[in-house]
Amino acid sequence: MRHMTPPVVRRTGPFAVSAVVFAASAAVALGLAGCTGAPAPSASPAASTAVAAPSPAPSASAPAAIALVPGGTAEQNLPYFDQVNHATLAANPNAQGRDFIDALVAAGFQKSDMQVTVDTTTIGLKANSIQFSVRMGDTCLIGQNGADAGGYWSEVVPVLSTGTCLVGQTRAIDW
Repeated sequence: MRHMTPPVVRRTGPFAVSAVVFAASAAVALGLAGCTGAPAPSASPAASTAVAAPSPAPSASAPAAIALVPGGTAEQNLPYFDQVNHATLAANPNAQGRDFIDALVAAGFQKSDMQVTVDTTTIGLKANSIQFSVRMGDTCLIGQNGADAGGYWSEVVPVLSTGTCLVGQTRAIDW
């Protein structure tokens, strides 16, 4: 009878990495467990030396706060756009177009550069997704939120040939 070796199983993905990290951590912890014993007695008290605790490494400066870059590009302002919109949704998970526009204006974006789609369908039902945008030069910051979009998302796109950011009917931002 021929002896067969079992097949090699290769695991990939986050669980495989976690298992490797766990195994390595356990090995280090076991290795260090023997290092915690009491120090060996010295021949004389004068022979003992003090061991200085390592000084903490100087901390890197805190990352710069995300802020509007006045006159900046859409790419430069996308992180701030997202921060404002995520905060709007955190304050009101059912935020509508006006909520996003008002928050973006309060954050320093120019209302005259914005567009927003309607919040309701042609038969008066809540829209499954709304879009809103801010034109910045020849590019646009576009945000979308709703069930049809799978939640919030954003992107930077070129301005359309019409000079606007959104395709289709938008509502007047007249408040």
